[in-house]
Amino acid sequence: MNKFLFEKVKSYFSHVPTSQQETLLSALCEFVISANDTIFLLKGYAGTGKTSVVSALIRAMDELKQPVILMAPTGRAAKVLASYSDHTAYTIHKKIYRQQTAGDPNGAFSLDINLHKHTLFIVDEASMITNYSEGNFGSGNLMEDLVSYVYGTEGCRLILVGDSAQLPPVGQEISPALDPNYFRGSYLKTISFELTDVVRQANESGILWNATHLRQLISEEQFSSFPKVNFEFPDVQKITGEDLIEEISSAYSHNGIDDTIVISRSNKRANIFNMGIRNRILYREENLSSGDLLMIAKNNYFWSKQTEGKLDFIANGDVAQLKRIRHTYEMYDFHFADVILFLPDYDVEIDARILLDTLQSESPSLTYEESNKLFMAVQEDYMHIGNKRERYKQMREDPWLNALQVKFAYAVTCHKAQGGQWSTVFLDQGYITEEMLGKEHLRWLYTAFTRATKKLYLVNWKEE
Repeated sequence: MNKFLFEKVKSYFSHVPTSQQETLLSALCEFVISANDTIFLLKGYAGTGKTSVVSALIRAMDELKQPVILMAPTGRAAKVLASYSDHTAYTIHKKIYRQQTAGDPNGAFSLDINLHKHTLFIVDEASMITNYSEGNFGSGNLMEDLVSYVYGTEGCRLILVGDSAQLPPVGQEISPALDPNYFRGSYLKTISFELTDVVRQANESGILWNATHLRQLISEEQFSSFPKVNFEFPDVQKITGEDLIEEISSAYSHNGIDDTIVISRSNKRANIFNMGIRNRILYREENLSSGDLLMIAKNNYFWSKQTEGKLDFIANGDVAQLKRIRHTYEMYDFHFADVILFLPDYDVEIDARILLDTLQSESPSLTYEESNKLFMAVQEDYMHIGNKRERYKQMREDPWLNALQVKFAYAVTCHKAQGGQWSTVFLDQGYITEEMLGKEHLRWLYTAFTRATKKLYLVNWKEE
């Protein structure tokens, strides 16, 4: 069986597998057929053929009519996974959680029961999976909930796929999902395999050549000097701010707005790029216009209820296209708009109220003080309800308090871009001093470089 599956998977390769890829294939086939109570950690750097291996395995399993469930941490990452595997993919949250009560104003989700027996679960972009509190979901530990869900049913097994050189979850030094030590002490064993050999095609790509160089610096802990970039490849180019408008305009014309992204170091710099793009490239003078691309800045459980189960909640980092502005308001010293939004990663259209004040805010979403100000102002309209619990229950259904917090999505921070891929990426790392150099900076660069599939522009890159 092992040999049969190995040959079947190998037949779906578009090229002859490297010896390292063949070793991985053999280990994967052994795992799929015989491993019990074991998690497979499949790690691979950019350009090592990780995607080819995973895609071939999925296609072979599909042909053999063996059940496979694909998941990813974000909607955009799930869409990328579905596109290269030709197989439906879900967000982890969508698959493993269920809302405790339909229309629950608290937006509380409990861990669902895994009804899939003898099923292979594959999770891509696993470096993004957190092991700390996520508020309304299950135990609050996404990593533990994922493992509990998969291994709670007979014959199921899990492959976690990711790149250990990418940024870990915010506030953590390593990605728990890719660390065998994280699973020690549990009843589960781990198999860990890391692809490190860059395939021939990658050596023809400047994006992958430079990403590999950055990864080597990370592995060798060479953090003391500015990393050198090789500009001898046509797909990596250095440009000045003077050329930026023309190059972004050209990318929009050739690839489309949704396949072009600016990655910046901070929300403040992303705001500057977003305003410049809207004013000088898209010629949009209004604060908000039909056609604008928006990024959700905070999880929202209110407006998804109209999707009839297609969308359990609208996640922080999801991208939406503004189809129409119905009405704008000034209320409680804040600015709002009723709009129609299309979420391309889920192919869903919703009516929603959005908060306009976060569009140009330098914070990721409303600050604690701003959130409290809005809450207290809305509460004034409910003070006629004497029972505090009943008052809060009704407030949780208030459309002003539940307004979607959004930002423009033409330029984003690297953490927001993680899990997505674009044909053209414009990378602005801002002003970097020697004191700012280190492992975190190199991982930031590596993650940003590997968001581009065809062209990478480095904006105002210093000579050193």
